[in-house]
Amino acid sequence: MVSSPQSIRSTPGLTLGKLRRVHHIALHVQDINASRCFYGKLLGLRELQGDEVPETLRQAFEAGEVANFITPDGTILDLFWKPNLTPPHPDPNQEFTRAGHLAFDIDPQWFDQAVDVLHQNEVAIAHGPVTRPTGRGVYFYDPDGFLVEIRCDPS
Repeated sequence: MVSSPQSIRSTPGLTLGKLRRVHHIALHVQDINASRCFYGKLLGLRELQGDEVPETLRQAFEAGEVANFITPDGTILDLFWKPNLTPPHPDPNQEFTRAGHLAFDIDPQWFDQAVDVLHQNEVAIAHGPVTRPTGRGVYFYDPDGFLVEIRCDPS
């Protein structure tokens, strides 16, 4: 059931500060090995292993159906293998999800190196690099066509 704007406005909500942080982000992926390589080797996220894998996901982990990564700020990225996953449109420029993109922050001194790594690995760049008053960013696609950004604050 989708909440209507009227019901949200007429009922009390959580007070500011009750939600502490993003705990995890879950993505469905068509090729778990390609995604594991992309997020682990290419983007340098550490994959959880053994007892680090949440107990609720251990069976799926052991079956090769999930991979879990941790970002430097402690957010968990769960990749769930869905081999029959296909976007409604084969062109990744056509948005097929309500999520816009996943953005990773990087120190400005490493931004150009990150862009070079993307080029060296022939990752499809969707947009950029761009420079804005808020910093620099580059947008690219993961193996399933999900838009990912690497961005940094102004130098």
